[in-house]
Amino acid sequence: MTSERLDSARMRWREEARRNGVNPRDVDLLLADTLQRSLTYLISHGDEQVDPSAVEVLLARRFSGEPLQYVRGRTEFYGREFFVDDRVLIPRPETELLVESVLLRAPPHASVVDVGTGSGCIAITLERERPDLRVTAIDVSFAALAVARHNATRLQSGIALIASDILTAFRRSFDVVVANPPYIPADEVETLDREVRMHEPRTALTPGHRGTEALERIFDSSGDSLILMEIGYGQEAAVRGAAEARRIGIIDVRNDLAGIPRIVVSSRHGWK
Repeated sequence: MTSERLDSARMRWREEARRNGVNPRDVDLLLADTLQRSLTYLISHGDEQVDPSAVEVLLARRFSGEPLQYVRGRTEFYGREFFVDDRVLIPRPETELLVESVLLRAPPHASVVDVGTGSGCIAITLERERPDLRVTAIDVSFAALAVARHNATRLQSGIALIASDILTAFRRSFDVVVANPPYIPADEVETLDREVRMHEPRTALTPGHRGTEALERIFDSSGDSLILMEIGYGQEAAVRGAAEARRIGIIDVRNDLAGIPRIVVSSRHGWK
């Protein structure tokens, strides 16, 4: 086994990160993960001898463009740690606004379905934050459902997990339908950051050439439910048009921290 001073190895890897266009902080996070130490420990124990081989395997993945969350096997969402890998989309901070909106609007003891659950971050968070809610998580991908089940077990969540393409597996209705569906137009996928377009599931990114296909299918299958969905940049007008064509009323549109219309709240009961 070879060994190297921690401060020497850390400096060398951070320089390599810069050359590869990677944030040097990613080196520290992966190094801390491997050593099972804190970031503070890395700085204060530079004279410690470490075996660089285990870290270099992870760094090679990161420097090749694999997202940090996949390399680490985890990410944080709404104050909880979720397991993630390339079977599911990486949860984004913007989606916390969707969760917040459901928590504020869902009636007591409501039945809630999370369409396209992926990692399960939305469904699990709703159930953990509001134990009165009866939450079902669905996804067309069995691989994604396996990740969601792993997270539900880890976080002791009682959500139900069901394979379904949108809501086709159900004859019943739900009080609330929540979704962060794929909404990127197909011809825009190649303009995304390399980390996203090369590593995250394409089916979780784009539903087709318009970008609104999945949103429209959710409108079509949600009946009289209260519907809360995340939408993409510049899609508000198209989503309003799709809702109006189906006699669904837009109750509210919430902007994210960048001022971009991000969460659409709608219902047939909101139609005027």
